[in-house]
Amino acid sequence: MLLSFGLFFSSILTGQAADTEEELLRGYDAYEERFASIKKMGDLEENQYEIMEDQIFPITLETIRAEELTLVPAIDRSLNRLALFFLDEEGQVVYRYNQLEANYRMPGELKQAVKDVVGVAFSDVNRDGLKDIIIVSRCENPTGNYAGVPYKVGDVIFQGQGSLYRDWRISDKINRFSMNKSTNQILFFVRDGISTEFLYTATTLEELREQGFTVFEEQRYTREFERLGSLQVVPGVFRMAWYDSFLIYLVNEQGEIVWSLQPMLDYDGLYSLKGINGRDVDGDGMKDLVVLARYSREDESGEKVVENICSIYYQRTSGFEADTDFQNYYQYTEEDTMEDMIQKIREYWGWQVDK
Repeated sequence: MLLSFGLFFSSILTGQAADTEEELLRGYDAYEERFASIKKMGDLEENQYEIMEDQIFPITLETIRAEELTLVPAIDRSLNRLALFFLDEEGQVVYRYNQLEANYRMPGELKQAVKDVVGVAFSDVNRDGLKDIIIVSRCENPTGNYAGVPYKVGDVIFQGQGSLYRDWRISDKINRFSMNKSTNQILFFVRDGISTEFLYTATTLEELREQGFTVFEEQRYTREFERLGSLQVVPGVFRMAWYDSFLIYLVNEQGEIVWSLQPMLDYDGLYSLKGINGRDVDGDGMKDLVVLARYSREDESGEKVVENICSIYYQRTSGFEADTDFQNYYQYTEEDTMEDMIQKIREYWGWQVDK
């Protein structure tokens, strides 16, 4: 009897999963049908596409059409999915493409997070004599810890023989290792082989230095971390295509990297570093790290803005855990000192503040 009930319950769950999958497939089929139905410029608005007016450019795709075409990026606003349309001189769609990295930010979901397109460039990226397309999109997740926080997604669309294609391995590295700040940065990586990957894979401080990581010596010091022992706090940057990637490494006495921190998140670069302090701020008897810095990014109009960010890393049994709540309690300002912030964080955790 129990076995029969278990099989019955399992069949219900399986049926529900199948229904959800079928609904997703039907929705995707409808989306693709609408995408394929766009034959001319005027069809875009009728099919709920918003044209990215600032990113329309002429382009010659040698293997697709000898004559010059017009690239028109557009976002399906019903699903927030990006597509590229290539139009002839009469406004007719000659070629279309929508297999873009920005359309895969939310796995398993039809609706995506694309807000707009912030950069488009053309270059023979893989040196095969054919022009390729570099594109940077701005996305914004509707849910999760970083809901509403804009971030960039980079991509390279290669020209093949009569078609366009994307190498997902290249797109993955561009975005996984934050080389998506501009079309120039993507070009430095894909064409010239300059990469930030070592920042995330290096095992020693010596390896970081050899690859071009610049240590902020004035902010470098040693702390005794209860769970991890005596470690050097080593902050620094690596410059690539005019963008500074800022990371902090915790290095043991043998020069080995024990932990790494990425307080810059998805900002474009480090503007200034006020300080890094290693003290217990949550009252558990273990030293934490507080980082005060200013970071730059582009706003929706393309203007550079600078924001003040207080990053907190709590020491736990197995390492460090990034804070996600204090920033909602208090917004760090340029006038706040490190001592001001230590006191505010300790007050947030409800313990006696040092006089």
